[in-house]
Amino acid sequence: MTGYLIRRTGQALVVVIGVMIMTFVMIHLEPGSAARAYLGPKATPSRIAVFNATYGLNQPVTEQFVSYFWHLIHGDFGISYFYQQPVSTLIVERLPSDFFLVGISSVLAVLIALPTGIYQAVKRTRLSDNLLTTTAFVLYAMPDFFFGFLLIAVFAIQLHWLPAGFNQAEGSSFTIGGILAQPAALVLPITLLTFTSISGWSQFMRSSAIETLAQDYVRMAKAKGLPDRLVLARHVARNSSLSIITLLGLSLPNLVVGAVITEYVFNYPGLGVLFLGAALDHDFPIMMASELIVGVTTVVGNLAADVAYGMLDPRIRHAG
Repeated sequence: MTGYLIRRTGQALVVVIGVMIMTFVMIHLEPGSAARAYLGPKATPSRIAVFNATYGLNQPVTEQFVSYFWHLIHGDFGISYFYQQPVSTLIVERLPSDFFLVGISSVLAVLIALPTGIYQAVKRTRLSDNLLTTTAFVLYAMPDFFFGFLLIAVFAIQLHWLPAGFNQAEGSSFTIGGILAQPAALVLPITLLTFTSISGWSQFMRSSAIETLAQDYVRMAKAKGLPDRLVLARHVARNSSLSIITLLGLSLPNLVVGAVITEYVFNYPGLGVLFLGAALDHDFPIMMASELIVGVTTVVGNLAADVAYGMLDPRIRHAG
């Protein structure tokens, strides 16, 4: 297992570096100018030249990447053009709110998706199963931003039950306390992330539970007279949940991306508004940091899923 972890960690580092190189090149090839975006369309050539020289944008792309990588390995993500603050500071102050949003929605999604999938497996091909499957497919196919606008239209505009988003004039703090100061505003973003996750996870759990119900040990447990409740709890739920671990790891980057969109739609004080604003303003340091976070999250999710699967299922052995 130790050798496997070392190999997978090495592969993960190679993937992250590859993603960083591709992202750096693509960002610098995109149309537009960071100097123009920051200084405005009426900026003089001399001011643009000073801006490019200040941030090293007048150097060849290879030299810019070497400089960026050197600072990165020392924990320096650069200085934001627009905020004039270290990017690491901007990210660190917003991370707690992102962890809170993604963590709460993920826990709720798992607690709902697993029993829903098992229920559908037990009631497969019946009306309730068909209705839940149809609903899951609709939610899975619906874009996050559209679902978010739909929630706002129904619960905020039509019914006036909940606010359409966070009022950052009141809760401008990025701390958990600042977010919890507006509890009603949390309902819609958590609902969006939770239900978009449930739609995929419940169907994966349904397929896994159907396969588990057909196993001989489940039939044997039923033949011995074990109540259905105990069969589902001891055998079906436990063994079916193992296969969903991989999906949870692979879904981690999707949760991060979905959180970015969700935060922007509901004006949530997290990384979403920061990242999307940087993309619109050509703030290269923040854009690079956002791509690195998504890339690292993807690699870590895959690695965590492999390790957890091997630890929970004794039949899995990672050969040398």
